[in-house]
Amino acid sequence: MARESAANSDLVSRRKIILTTGAAGAAALAGCSSGDGDDSDDGGSDSGSDSGSDSGSDSGSDNENTDGNESGSMDTSVLTADGSSTVYPITNTGGSYWNSNPEAGDEDYWPNSWAQEEYDTQMRLADFFAQDYGYEATEERSNPPFRASIALSHSGTGVEGVMEERIDIGDSSAPAEAELAGTDPSEETLNNFVDHVVGVDGQPIVVSREIADAGVEQITIEELRGIYRQEITNWSEVGGPDRDILALGRSAGSGTDTAFRANVYGDPEASISPDQRFGQNQQLQQAVTQADNAIAYIALAFVEPDGGTPPIGLEIDGTLYEYGTNLGAQDYPLSRDLHAYTWEDTSRKEACFINFLLSDFGQEIFVAGNNYFKLPQDRLETQREMVAASNYE
Repeated sequence: MARESAANSDLVSRRKIILTTGAAGAAALAGCSSGDGDDSDDGGSDSGSDSGSDSGSDSGSDNENTDGNESGSMDTSVLTADGSSTVYPITNTGGSYWNSNPEAGDEDYWPNSWAQEEYDTQMRLADFFAQDYGYEATEERSNPPFRASIALSHSGTGVEGVMEERIDIGDSSAPAEAELAGTDPSEETLNNFVDHVVGVDGQPIVVSREIADAGVEQITIEELRGIYRQEITNWSEVGGPDRDILALGRSAGSGTDTAFRANVYGDPEASISPDQRFGQNQQLQQAVTQADNAIAYIALAFVEPDGGTPPIGLEIDGTLYEYGTNLGAQDYPLSRDLHAYTWEDTSRKEACFINFLLSDFGQEIFVAGNNYFKLPQDRLETQREMVAASNYE
């Protein structure tokens, strides 16, 4: 599993608060506000201070500025993203760092170990990553070349939002085709999505601390299927205490739920019957923590091995998949890509920000730092080519 390097462990640990703040999601890490934990589709976070201009962002255009703020012919309007609470820690942390535009040598957010040693620059963070795309450096704290506003909802909301061109980037933890399966989208519609993969999640199974302490260390995928179809209802049936099982799940429309049904039952629309559903990973994490008999499928970023959401192993066809060992294996069926979709094309502004997430800095700090798997080098190079600055010369 990708883990933060020793040289940056202190830096990463400062950001771990993003995963422990409950339904509010990520506190702004560089002086920027975040989501309010609302379940509504537009109840997200503003990684900057410009949420009022979200809907005015230009998702599809390359160089035209719809808000009237110009840097030459460059689009400097607010870049907007919305969608998956699984992908949210990656894009929101990235947006917070971007909006802060810290100076080189800021040991919390743009330390010399990155700025000088890795990138050989004295420029501010966003200024540095935006320069290759033609943006002028502002040379000011909290004043990046353009701001990023990251909202928090569901994968389905992100997919629909980018498709309707209400937002620039649609965060999704399931493929767009799976999220739109119920609407029978045309091939032309699906071909208009531009899929940018920014990380990988090895979706684990977690239980309440009391269940783990009672000795439940693993279950089989057949038992997991039975639990979520209410065929297995007591922990004693899977080697645990004589206690009812509280099966918790994500809401329909979330990428986590779509991926779970597709990967466990072979059908993204498979019928399952969790006892309760939650709109966001943050809320699901809190519910498991507060219960003494729960089980849940959740994103890697929200696992607490020594806390309230300990993971258990999942045995599939004789192979045991465990947190910290092999959840990133290609044959682990609950492993899934984390998507940042754009629509029809990828504008210069969108490419600039996505490239920031795909940089070595972004992969280490925003992806591995939030407990997800970094893209392997071959996939990383392919994704970077899609948003390379040379495409916009």
